[in-house]
Formats: sequence, C-alpha cells, structure tokens
Amino acid sequence: MANRIKEIFGIEYPVIAGGMAWCSGWRLAAAVSNAGGLGLIGAGTMSVELLREHIQKIKEATDKPWGVNLPLMYPQIDSLIDMIIEEGCKIIFTSAGSPKKYTQRFHDAGMTVAHVVSSSKFAKKCEEAGVDVVVAEGFEAGGHNGKEETTTMCLIPQVRRATTLPLIAAGGIASGEACLAAQVLGAEGVQIGTLFALSKESSAHDNFKHVCTTLEEGDTMLCLKKLAPSRLVKNGLYKRIAEAEAKGAEVPELLEILGEKATRRGIFNGDTDNGEMEIGQIASAIKQIDSVHTIMQRLINEYNAAVEKICQN
Repeated sequence: MANRIKEIFGIEYPVIAGGMAWCSGWRLAAAVSNAGGLGLIGAGTMSVELLREHIQKIKEATDKPWGVNLPLMYPQIDSLIDMIIEEGCKIIFTSAGSPKKYTQRFHDAGMTVAHVVSSSKFAKKCEEAGVDVVVAEGFEAGGHNGKEETTTMCLIPQVRRATTLPLIAAGGIASGEACLAAQVLGAEGVQIGTLFALSKESSAHDNFKHVCTTLEEGDTMLCLKKLAPSRLVKNGLYKRIAEAEAKGAEVPELLEILGEKATRRGIFNGDTDNGEMEIGQIASAIKQIDSVHTIMQRLINEYNAAVEKICQN
C-alpha cells in the first residue's frame, strides 16, 4: 500500500523513534533505522560537539535513513543548525518553537522537515511555514507536552481535517493495535517514544528503565505548566512539585525545587527519587526491556494480526 511517510523518509515501516533527551543517542537511533523504521538522535540536551559525535557514529552504524530531533528554543540553536547541515543530515524533526524561522534554511540544505505540534491550530501554521510532515502529539506522551491536554485519539482526526500534510501520530502508542488505530483516525505513520526509551539500546539508566516497567495506571502526571508542561513519574521530586503547585508556586520556586540538570539526574544518572523522570502514560503497559529488533517485530506482527482480525469481522 502507498504510504507518504515511508516514501518521504525512504523507510520500510512508517515507525519513527522519538528523539528523546537522555534516551535517544546514536545507538538507539541506528537500531531503529536498521530495523526498518526511522531513528532520531535527541539533540535536546547535547552540546554542538557531542551532537556531532553522535551524528558521526550513526553514519558508521547504519546506511539507512536517520534524523535529528531539534528543539527550536535551544540556546545554541544557530550553532547546532550550522553543524547539522555541515554533517549532511537529511532529516530534521523540530519541536518547542515555531518552524517558520528555520524551515527554509533546512530546505535550502536539502533536508526534509517534520515539526511536532499539540493542536490543529499549530498544524495549520506548519503548513503555512512550508514544513513537509507534521507530528501530532497527544496528552499521553512523556516529557514536554501541550498545555491543551488533548488526547491522541481526539487530536489526530482534528489535525487530519486541518491540514493536508503527511501526518504522524504520537503519544500513547506502544503496540501494533495502537498503530492501526492511529491509521484509522487519519495518521500515516506513528512516532513512538516510551517503548523505545525502555529498550535495551536506549541510553537511559537501568534504574530509570526498571522503575518505568513497574508503573501502574495513574503513576505519571502532567505538571510544571508554568514552566513547560511535562509528564513525570510520581516520585519524590514530583510530590514536592505537586505540593508547591497546589499552593500556587511561581516559576522561581519551581526552578529551585527542580534544581540543576533535573532530567539528567533522573533519566541518565538513575536517581529515581530526586530526578525528573519523564515518561509517557503508556509505560504502565510495558513490563519488560527488549531489544529494538524484538520491539519492531512485535509491532509488525501485532499490526498484521489486528488488520486480519478486523477483516474477519
């Protein structure tokens, strides 16, 4: 079957691994690309030279398409873009900012541009900005999230009506059945974060992975709306944040509670009580840490079985 996401990115399956801070290094990105999807390096916490190192390593690890996820509000944004272009990256996923300022620059460098949004309003702005692909991310997703709290099932059909751009669904997707559901709602591909964040190839700390595979429903919550809305595990740090927010804490107090390098402490260093533990709602359905190859094969098998089941009905 024709699929614009597969055609645009030159991949076998329309599955993209989210470019997650502290999780999506070159090993995870290369593993997903080698398995037929599109791996993304998460540039959100990387210096220019560290990102260059990851880009150079993924070039050696795969001959398949790969890309970089770049938050546009990053302090070193212009230096990062110069280096990404210099290194010959052909696919860029942007987020956390307006794509209007940089899309033409990326296109001039021969790059395909996707942008992550949390509403149909911003999806329309993507089309106006000349973006090639839009990623609609629902409230279920981990990490930074939309203030609107629109769920993926509500968001995808609204974005589909709002734009003709190729559409990728994100947020709460961790099974072949969920991939099919997103397709039925109008998506042409899926971006998966949590499932790959908890893979063997993820650069997240083993402590982080273990805690996330023990979560139950309701063990994550969206908070920090006065800073940047983020879905966090309900650990000790989260409880201090929630108590402060309930009392009306403002930005300076919240920043003091978070301290320095909060996400690094939680995800990369494995401080599961005092670190910021960003993960999606769907973590409660993930109970084991598998290789990317195993995850991709399972997604494909589940998807095909779900299609067959519907056809039989």
